[in-house]
Amino acid sequence: MKLAEFRPALDAWLTEHAGELTPTEPGLDAAMAHLSTVKRLAYDAGWMRWGWPERVGGLGGSPLLRGYLGEALTARGFVEPGIYSLTEVLAPTMIDFAAPELAAEMVPKLLRGDETWCQGFSEPSTGSNLASLTCRAVATDTGWRVNGQKVWTSLAQYAQRCVLLTRTGPPESANSTDKHRGITALFVDMDSPGIMVRPIETMHGAPEFCEVFFDDVDVPVSRTLGAEGQGWAVAMDLLPYERSTALWHRGAFLHKRLDDLVREAPDGRLSARDVGAVLEQIYAFRARSRTTLHRLDAGEQLGAETSLDKALLGLAEQSLFDLVEATLSDEVAFGDSPTDAEWRSEFLYSRAATIYGGSAEIQRNIIAKRLLDLGAEA
Repeated sequence: MKLAEFRPALDAWLTEHAGELTPTEPGLDAAMAHLSTVKRLAYDAGWMRWGWPERVGGLGGSPLLRGYLGEALTARGFVEPGIYSLTEVLAPTMIDFAAPELAAEMVPKLLRGDETWCQGFSEPSTGSNLASLTCRAVATDTGWRVNGQKVWTSLAQYAQRCVLLTRTGPPESANSTDKHRGITALFVDMDSPGIMVRPIETMHGAPEFCEVFFDDVDVPVSRTLGAEGQGWAVAMDLLPYERSTALWHRGAFLHKRLDDLVREAPDGRLSARDVGAVLEQIYAFRARSRTTLHRLDAGEQLGAETSLDKALLGLAEQSLFDLVEATLSDEVAFGDSPTDAEWRSEFLYSRAATIYGGSAEIQRNIIAKRLLDLGAEA
């Protein structure tokens, strides 16, 4: 199906099913349950399957189709963009690196909303230096035994599976000059004995992140993603999606919220100049995202250039919610209506826009070193 045909047909279906697709309850638990409902409805109707390979339950077609689906769902307020994005983060790398039979079994469960997956990358002692990870997997007769800890693991308390980076090479490689060696990616069942999940409540009031502890967790060898020692390649495949195509629909969300601000702001509090400046930032990000999606559609490999997408997203999101705070300062700080609470939560969450998915400083280092050839990373 072509995008020109897909877009009006999807829009008509969304309008017809708006009652089922519209969330009715606040809170993260309700949002996660509703996301599963939306994905199931969209999958069973075929929409969620377009843009994904047929070998994993998709219907084929351009990735632009699934890009528009995420945009449309977000723009209409049917899904929350942060939790929706994990499908676009994790499914492409699963398709690229999992054994074909494993991908064929698992990816449809994620697309349909039957399962939630999480991403076990960050650790307490590594900060943004992912290559310094120390969560260790030791080979056994049947696979791997994992010990260690992850942190900032989004939605781990809801997840049935985890894409986990572990160190399988010599322990000293974690401190060597070539830290990328000896890392292996695993696909772990979150109900495995020895896994403990501890949610972390963020300043916007939702336990969206978690600490995850692994204590002698056995993982079958069939759950190895790629080959032993290929974990860094898995990470480098995944991170460009996390920093680009998974954020496409967030641009639609920001655009929607700017429209909401213009509509809700009391007379005289907003200037056309301020609105125009934020709109320029949002359009810059969306234009960059559009370019990235079309590159993916053309079969190009995503890489370091997606740091531009992530950097522009952070600027756009914080510019918007800085304007929200300046325009509705009393409401954001002290208001107790549901609308005030929503603005306050989103303003607080926007502080993380230059941190999640790789900090703004790291993105600028990547841009300087790998795209502009300005020398070694700081």
